Amino acid sequence: MADVTNELIYEVLKSIRNDVTRIDHKTDEIKAELQAMRGHMIALQTDLHNIYLTLDRHETRLDRIERRLELSSPALP
Repeated sequence: MADVTNELIYEVLKSIRNDVTRIDHKTDEIKAELQAMRGHMIALQTDLHNIYLTLDRHETRLDRIERRLELSSPALP
């Protein structure tokens, strides 16, 4: 069995520290990508909300036009 020396332990700890540093950098990259995706999702939700508002306004205007032209069918009981 190989002798475990302080130098060997030190080398192993240095490699572990390098690995942890690489993992930390990758984690930062992933966090930045997730934040960008979150921003895109918020923009999409805002766009959809605006589309629904526009559709609602158009529906209201169309209902009003139909009433003024007396094109709407009578309400069912």
